[in-house]
Amino acid sequence: MSSPETPAPERREVTVRRAPKYVPFLILGGLLGFALAAVLAYGVPGDESYDAGTVFGFFLVPCAAGGAILGAVVALLLDRRSVRRAQHAVVEAVPDSVQDPGPENDGRFDGGTGTQPRP
Repeated sequence: MSSPETPAPERREVTVRRAPKYVPFLILGGLLGFALAAVLAYGVPGDESYDAGTVFGFFLVPCAAGGAILGAVVALLLDRRSVRRAQHAVVEAVPDSVQDPGPENDGRFDGGTGTQPRP
C-alpha cells in the first residue's frame, strides 16, 4: 500500500511595508487650512469695511485646498519612505487541520468573522 502524498506547500515571496492612508492626511490638511482661515479672518485686524464672516469665507477655500494639497504631499513622502524601508519575506500556505465552523454548523456566525450569515 502506498501512503497518500502530501503536496509541498506553496512558497511565495512577499513585500511587507507600512503605507499611509491618504484620506486622513487630506482631512487633517483641510482642517488645518480651515483653522488658518479662521485665524486670518478673526485674529488679524483688517479693513473695517469687510465683515469677518465674509473674509473667513474668502480665505476658507484657498486655505483648505492648500492644506489638503500639503497633506497629500506629506502622505506621498511617507509612502516613498515606506517603499525604501520595505522588507521581503517568504510565506508558505499551511492547510487547516480543523475546519472553521460555518453557518451550516451553528447557524449564527461564519467562521468567527463576526458577520451574520445570509438567509
